[in-house]
Amino acid sequence: MDKPIIIFGARGIAHPALEIFNSHELVVYGFLDEDESLHRKEINNISILGGPEDDGFLKLIGKKCEAFVAIDDAKYREALVTMLNEKRKVQPVNALHRLAYLSTDAAIGHGNFINAKVTIGAGAEIGNHCILHTNASIEHQAKLGDFVQVGAGAVVNSGVTIEKGAFIGSGVTLVAGIKIGKNARIGAGSVVIADVEANQTVFGNPAKEIES
Repeated sequence: MDKPIIIFGARGIAHPALEIFNSHELVVYGFLDEDESLHRKEINNISILGGPEDDGFLKLIGKKCEAFVAIDDAKYREALVTMLNEKRKVQPVNALHRLAYLSTDAAIGHGNFINAKVTIGAGAEIGNHCILHTNASIEHQAKLGDFVQVGAGAVVNSGVTIEKGAFIGSGVTLVAGIKIGKNARIGAGSVVIADVEANQTVFGNPAKEIES
């Protein structure tokens, strides 16, 4: 990757993403964030240039710059990715920490944030635009859909399937072979021993549904 990178978003994972790119000696051109109060401020000497739909900066994407979307909220992250796909015909790049371990036959999509000490096992499949926080463990043959977020220290055991947009909190354990449905949410520290349906929120040990 020879081109500089523009990071979309200036909060949450934006700062650690910058650190990851710096560690690979990649140039970050700047940040774009919708919060105008952040414009012209800096993160580790890198400027927040303007908004994510500023055509003056967008026209650089795909020609002079690559893009990375550093947005925690899955729906907004997906909206920005769609905008980049449609307007600039590009997919965001991966931010892969040097201290992460990826099996040689793991499959990884585009635009993922994979932080320090994440382990991705043999035959695991990671979709696009996922966020894997520090020390998350994705065991062999596990499958993560697009826009999945896995919290720090969470353990996704072998053969688990996590569908698009699901949120797995910090310290969660998902036992082998279960399925987590689309947009489901798993509360921090939970131990999940059975399938979780789409849009469900569960918490506890063993995890049980939380009524909304």
